[in-house]
Parts: sequence; C-alpha cells; structure tokens
Amino acid sequence: MSDAPSTTPLLHVDMDAFYASVLLRDRPDLQDQPVVVGGGHRGVVLAANYPARAYGVRSGMSGTQARRLCPQAVSLAPDYDAFGAVSASVMELFRRVTPLVEAVSFDEAFLDVRGARRRLGDPVAIAEWLRAAVHDEQGITCSVGVAASISVAKLASKRAKPDGLLVIEPHRVAEVLHPLDVGQLYGVGERTRARLHRLGLVTVGDLARLSVPDLQERVGRHLGAHLHRLAWGTDRSEITPGASGVFGYGARSGEGEPDRSMGAQETFGRDVRDREAVLREVLRLTAKVTRRLRSAGLAARTVALTVRYADFTTLNRSRTLPEPTDVTREVYEVATALYDAEAARERGRRRVRLVGVRVEQLVPRERVQRQGVLGERDLGWSEADRAVDLAARRFGSAAVRPASLLESPPG
Repeated sequence: MSDAPSTTPLLHVDMDAFYASVLLRDRPDLQDQPVVVGGGHRGVVLAANYPARAYGVRSGMSGTQARRLCPQAVSLAPDYDAFGAVSASVMELFRRVTPLVEAVSFDEAFLDVRGARRRLGDPVAIAEWLRAAVHDEQGITCSVGVAASISVAKLASKRAKPDGLLVIEPHRVAEVLHPLDVGQLYGVGERTRARLHRLGLVTVGDLARLSVPDLQERVGRHLGAHLHRLAWGTDRSEITPGASGVFGYGARSGEGEPDRSMGAQETFGRDVRDREAVLREVLRLTAKVTRRLRSAGLAARTVALTVRYADFTTLNRSRTLPEPTDVTREVYEVATALYDAEAARERGRRRVRLVGVRVEQLVPRERVQRQGVLGERDLGWSEADRAVDLAARRFGSAAVRPASLLESPPG
C-alpha cells in the first residue's frame, strides 16, 4: 500500500446490499435471515441481503423466482423515502471529503481524493475514515476500492465486499485483471461478453495480448480501443462530478446546483391494457411524487415516465418543461402525454406490468417565479395541492384524493 498516496487517488465506494441494509437497521431480529426487498405478488426483486444471495436470489428477478429459490426469505416492502434520505446523507458525506464526486447510482460513487490528502491523509486512510463514518452516521456498511482508474476501482470494491477495503496498485493490474473472465470488466454486459467468447476472447488476458489494431478489427474501432484500455487498467482516471437519478432521490453536482430526482413506481396486480386503469395509477404515483416535492421545497423541470410491459421490456420517456413545477396536475398532464404517445406507437398491443413516474432537474421552489399570462391555465391548482397537503398531514394521505382514485385502493 505504500504507493497508494501517489498512484491510487480514486475511490469507488459502494454500499453493501443498500436497500436491504437500510430496512434492516431497526430489525436486528432479521440480520442473519434471508431478506428480499420488493418482489411481492408479481413484483420484481429490488434487492436481497447476503443470506438471501447465498440462495441465488438477485435483484431484477421476479418475486416468484426468488420465492422458489428461497421460500423462507422474509419479504419487506421498499421505503423510498428512507432510501432517499440515507442516499442523500451519504453523498453529502462524500462531498465533505472532496467536491470531485461522481455518483453513478443511488448507493455508489467514485471519488477523487488527491486534493484531500493534506487534510485527511492518503487514499487508504480516507477510505477507512469513510467506511467508519458511513457506519457511524447511517448504521450501514460499505466497501471501498482504491485504484488509479475508474474500472479498476470498481473491480476492487466488488472484490472487497462485503464491508471491506481493497487497493489495486498500477503494477498489480495485470496480475489481478488478466485471469478474470472478460465479463468482469466494468461496463461489459452479457451481450458483449457472449460476443467476445465467440471470438475466443474469454479472459481479460486474451484481450490484453492482442494489439489495439487487431482487437479493433475483431470488434470495431471504438469498442476495441476501449476494451484494450480496460484490460490494462488505463481507462478514465478523471472524475466527472454528477449522477444519474433513480426512483427515489439521486444527486448531481453541477455548477454548484443540486440536481436530484424523485420518483415512485408500482407493479399492477395483473397485467393491464386499459388506458384508464394505467392512467389512474400514473395519477396516484404523480400525486405521491409531487407531494414529496412540495414537502422538500423543490420544483422539477423534467418529467419522466417508465412503462414495463408483460414481457419485461422497459421503456423510459421524458419531457422537459418550460419552467419548473411542483403542481400535481401539470406533472400528470405531461406523464399522460408521454404514455399516450407510447401507447399510440404500441397500438394497445401489449399489456402493461409496471408504471413509474419520476421528476428530475430539481431546483429550490423559491427560485421559481411564475407569472400569469393571457390564456395561461389557472394557477389555483398550486393552492389546491397545498390544501390537500395540509389535510394529508393532519388526517393521512388517503383523506383527500382525486375523484378518479376513489375506486382504487389508497396509495
């Protein structure tokens, strides 16, 4: 580890079984039992803790398959508010260390800590401090990879799981990477892996032994050059501050502005084709998301809709508004337009399994200056939303709902 201060300034910090860990903080009775988050009657598994993973349960599989693999697993419902709060706190902790934080998902980020060495020590010391701070502040664990490039840091954190730390110094890259299957490289998915295997390129070492021109001839100019860099650990070494949103809350740092997302999704009890049934659920999810927006004092510039069909094909569509909003009706109208455009392309041929509504490009509500102009719709919907919020806080979220939701179960 002696080279770490000068040659391994990048950290990849990844929470361990994040969703399950957050839910289990107050459930010590379940700590050693297999636990699945999500995957209800017809849902998809959002996460599984390590005891459940030992039975082969993985995120993304159907709840039915998970129960078949591990019938004794305890199923817990997701708590997106809790996930979002913990994620936001963890990202803020990272930014207390360095402004160079690239959050790539809800529960993982790359950090460039070279500017923090004088204050906090070398990268290994910083990694240990972060692990302790996450556990102390949030009651969950994380694993950290320390390396000189993005892909190697990611590999190191994966090999350190759970609750560990691994440094891979540049002179050890070939020793560590080259025996691995090509599918272990960061960003190489199943299709690319299968393609490489068909070409006889099974291990990372097989890639590394080919010259760049030879590799480009086999897989293409761009992919060939990229794979060669990955095989030698010479890929990107600069952090791009930012993040991608997910359902819940994300975090992006750009020009000093927060740029997060909030969202909610629901799997239907049975696949549906009826437009009104789908849009009732879209409205319920929209009301839930915009209520969170108003509670947080935020407004959104972009509305995104997710539709998952019965064959598990998932489509994401989004539209950016002329100005940010926290008004339920306005977000719902955009989400409806997105769904109708997609339904028109599908011509109603496929049944819908899941829908989700997400809002992005969030800004503080007080910065939004809305001015009425001739012909603009009545701004009274904003006041109506706030009246509903007051009633919900006093009497519960089901006290006041849109009329079209009265026939559906409370959300």
